[in-house]
Amino acid sequence: MSAAPPIRDEFNWELPAEAITVRVRWFGLCMGYVLVNLVGPGTHQPELNAILTLGAVYAIVDTYYSLKGRVFLNRAPLIISLMEAVFIGLLCHFDSGLESPFRFYYFLSLLVCAIRYAPMMTFSTFVLHAVSYSTLAVMGSADPATSWRTVALMVVLMGWVAWASTALAALIKTASRRLSQLNSELEENQSLLEDRIDERTRELQESQALLVQQEKQAAFGLLAAGIAHEVGNPLAAISSLVQMMNRRDLDDYTHERMRMVDEQLRRIQRTLRELVDFSRPATNEAALCGVHEALDAALSIAKYYKRKKGKQIVTNYADDLPRVMVVRDQLVQVFLNLILNAMDATPEGGTIEIATTLNDSWLLTTLTDNGHGIGVANQSRLFRPYFTTKTTGTGLGLFVCRRIIEQSGGRIELTESSAAGTTFTVSLPLFDNSVADSDVAQQALRVQSVANESLPQS
Repeated sequence: MSAAPPIRDEFNWELPAEAITVRVRWFGLCMGYVLVNLVGPGTHQPELNAILTLGAVYAIVDTYYSLKGRVFLNRAPLIISLMEAVFIGLLCHFDSGLESPFRFYYFLSLLVCAIRYAPMMTFSTFVLHAVSYSTLAVMGSADPATSWRTVALMVVLMGWVAWASTALAALIKTASRRLSQLNSELEENQSLLEDRIDERTRELQESQALLVQQEKQAAFGLLAAGIAHEVGNPLAAISSLVQMMNRRDLDDYTHERMRMVDEQLRRIQRTLRELVDFSRPATNEAALCGVHEALDAALSIAKYYKRKKGKQIVTNYADDLPRVMVVRDQLVQVFLNLILNAMDATPEGGTIEIATTLNDSWLLTTLTDNGHGIGVANQSRLFRPYFTTKTTGTGLGLFVCRRIIEQSGGRIELTESSAAGTTFTVSLPLFDNSVADSDVAQQALRVQSVANESLPQS
C-alpha cells in the first residue's frame, strides 16, 4: 500500500496573520515617506524621516522573522501595541498634531491587531491609541474645546474600527478554520480512496494469479491425460505379448529376461497412473486427511523431477499424528511446491529434511534445505503474486500455497533463511475429535466453502 499523506494539524493563523501585518507595515512606511517628503508642508522633515527610519528598521526585523517562519516579539503583543502608539503619536506630533494624516495609522494598527490577536488585545490596543491621541490634544496649542471635540470623534472612530475589525477578523478566522478542516477531511478521504484502490488492485491481481495457476494446472492435466492414454494403450499391448511369450516353453535365461521386461513395463504403468492421479481434476471437498499421506503423495510425484538427481530427502515424521480437516489435493499441491522449490535451491549432494511435530493445538510441518538461502530484500515479497527469483518461474507457487493453507485455517511461514539453508513451516490446526459427527460435516462444509470462494474455477 502507498503511504497516506500527513493530516494537517489544527489550523494555525499566526503565520498568515504575520504575513498580512508585514505588508500593512511596509505600505504605511512607504506612504509615510511620500507624505513627509513629497506631499507634506515640509516642516520637521528630518525628525519625521528619522522616526520613519526607526519604523523601517523594526519592519526589516519583523520581515526577516516572517521569512524564517517565525513571529517577532510574539510573546509580547502589548509591547508592540505600545511601540505603535508611541510611533504614531510622534509622527502626528511632529507633523501637524491632531489633524495630521498620520492619525489614520491608528486605524491600520487596530486592523492589524485584530487580525493577529484576540479581541481583548485589540481593545487594549484601542485604549493605548486613545491615550496616545489624547496626549496630542494636551500638548497642542489649539483651542481646547475644538481639540477635545476632535479627540472625542477620533476615539469614537477608533472604537468603531476596533469593533468592526475584530468582527471581520473573527469571520475570516472562522472561515479559514473551516476551510482547513474541509481540506483535512478531503485529504483523509483521498487517502482512504487510494487505500481502497490499492486493496482492490491487489485483490484483482491475486484473483488473476489464482486463475492463471488453475488454468496452467488444467492445461497440464489435459496434456498428462493425453500422454497417459497414448502411451498406456501400446504399453498394455506390449505387456500382453510379453506375458504370452513368457508362458511358452523357453529356456531359463529367456524367461528371466521376459520377467525383467514385464517388471519395467509395470513400472512405466505405475508412473502413468501416478501422472494421471496428479493431473485429474482437483476436488474442493474438505475431509479428514493425514499429513503424512499428503507428504508421501507429493514425494511420489517429486521423485520424477529432473533436479532430484544427487539430492537426498530425509523424512522425520512424528508418531500417531491426528488428522486435519483440509482439501487433500490442495494440501498435496502445497507440499509438492515446497519440495520442488527446495530441490531447486539445493545443490547436488545436498539434503532436504521434512519433519512433522505437534505444538499445542497445531500440527507443524517443516521443510528444510541446505541451499543458498533467500536474500533479506526478497523475504518480505515471497508470498506476493508474480514474484520469483527463478529465471523460469511464474511467481505463483508460494502465493497459491499461502491461500490454500490460510483457507484451511492455518499459516505458512518462512521461519529461517541464511547462506546455510532455508526452512518453511506449514502450521495446520488440529481437528477437534470431541465434536459430534454432524459437526464434523459442518466443519468440512466450512473449509470447502472457503476453498470454493478463494480459488476461482477455471
